[in-house]
Parts: sequence; C-alpha cells; structure tokens
Amino acid sequence: MTNANPSPEGQVADAVGGNWVDTLAPPATRPYLRLSRADRPIGTWLLLLPCLWGLSLAMLHDQSATWFDAWIALGCGIGAFLMRGAGCTWNDITDREFDGQVERTRSRPIPSGQVSVKGAVIWMAAQGLLSFLILLTFNTNAILLGVLALVPVAIYPFAKRFTWWPQVFLGLAFNWGALLAWTAHSGQLEAPAVVLYLAGIVWTLFYDTIYAHQDTEDDALIGIKSTARLFGTDTAKWLRRFLMGTVGLMGIAVIFSALDEASVLAMVLALGGPWAMGWHMAWQLRGLDIEDPAKCLQLFRANRDTGIIPLLFFCAALMA
Repeated sequence: MTNANPSPEGQVADAVGGNWVDTLAPPATRPYLRLSRADRPIGTWLLLLPCLWGLSLAMLHDQSATWFDAWIALGCGIGAFLMRGAGCTWNDITDREFDGQVERTRSRPIPSGQVSVKGAVIWMAAQGLLSFLILLTFNTNAILLGVLALVPVAIYPFAKRFTWWPQVFLGLAFNWGALLAWTAHSGQLEAPAVVLYLAGIVWTLFYDTIYAHQDTEDDALIGIKSTARLFGTDTAKWLRRFLMGTVGLMGIAVIFSALDEASVLAMVLALGGPWAMGWHMAWQLRGLDIEDPAKCLQLFRANRDTGIIPLLFFCAALMA
C-alpha cells in the first residue's frame, strides 16, 4: 500500500510540513533554499528578534524615531534571512561529515547529495554579499559591528568540537543584531545594548539546549559536545537558571534604556516585556520532556513567540 501523501523529494527531516520551499519554490532552487533553512523559518526569527529589541530600546532610550528606523527594521529583516542562510550554509559545509552520521541531519542537502560543496560555497558567498550591501546603508559604527559579527559566525560550527558550551558561541552570533540595530539607530554602542545582548545570549542557552536534546544519542556516538549532553538529567535546573538570567538581564537593559528620557508609564510597560517573556519560558519548562525529540522541537520553535512577547511590550512603551 502506497503513502497517499508522500513527502516532497529531497525534503529535510525536520522541515515544517507543507512549507513554501517544498510546495511552491521552483524545483531547481529547493536544495539551496533548504541549505539556507528557508523551509525552517524559526532560525530567521531568532536572529531577527534581538535586532528589533535593540532598535526599539534605542528608540526608547533617546525618545526619537525617524523613517530611517523603518528601514533599519526592514534591513534587519532581510539581512536576518540572508545571514541566517549564509551561516547555515557555512555550518553545513563544515559539518557535512557529522551530518551524514546523525539521523535528523543526514537528509540535509550536502550529505544527501542535493548540493555540492562548491555549489554551497558559491551560495554562501552570494547571500553574504547581499547582506553586506544592506549593511552599507547603515552608519559607519554599525557597518564595523556588522563585519565583526563574522567572527562568532565563523567559529560557531567548530565550537562543539572543543567545548561543552557551543550554545554560548551560537548566542554570540545570533544576538549580535541587538548591538548592531541599537548602533544603527543611535550611531554609537551604549551599555544598555550590551546588557540586552547578554540577555539574548542566555536566552539562546535556554532554547538551544532544548533543541540539542533531539540529538544527544547520536552526538554521544560521534563525539559532539553540547550543553544538552553536559546537563543531562539536570537540564531543567539549568534552564530555570537561564530563565532567571534572561529576565534579569533584559530587565536591567530596559531600566537603563528608559531611565533618562522615558515616562514612568513607558518604563512600566517596557519592564512588562521581560516579565511576560519569563512566564512563556516557564510554560516551556512545564512541558519539557528531554526524552521526547518531537516535544523538544516543538518547544524550540515556540521561542519565536517567546521573543515576540517583549517586543510587543517595547512597542507599547514607545507609544506611551
């Protein structure tokens, strides 16, 4: 008996069912879009949201907004899609031998033979170039920060080979937008943006530890390190610490962003962001089952909403 609803040819194992890449994109482009994780949009959200946090708190900090801020937001959105794609392509180039040995990742375009390494390098360079053109529309300090962001991006794929904490390096890369967007608005990097960046790194430790629990058995067999393997059955305890660290650091960033110019109402509304974010993270903890890969993936994807929650509060504070 045949399957009435067969998976599209080449579909990656953990892709969202019925995604636009596998159903609407021209067939010739699908392997490259899969390489960029366009069929799994959660990563773009996780890269974009710290940018929008940084931009909104920078606007709250100096109580100013211009039409260029709208371009910063749009540019960060396009850039997040492109740089997430370039970073994932780089990750898959460096991890191609490991990916072929892990059940969840062996269907990715390079180990499955859909894309050659040479093709992947060209695709990565094209995405990086387009991102750089967007970056050039920002001020000089933001451009310098954008170029510097390539350092943690380049290191991250190798981190799981030499440290039990590769999620820290992912956090360094994925939350860089908080620094860049703040600087693109204000022209300079300031202390609240750095504290916000640290909050994002701790949040990344939270969600990527959950994500890494999908692969702990395969990772142990091939010698890949992760916080999921390091924490083991103590994972929930560590995640609670990351929850408190995220909320506390983001709260400090909000206070110092709003202290000088914002109204008391704006301050209260903005502080509601990390408070509500913490409750959403606590909800994830209540449903966590580290022995259930499907549940871990579901909770990981829920972090799009986790990151949107404080942004909504920050926007409300801007209008107060």
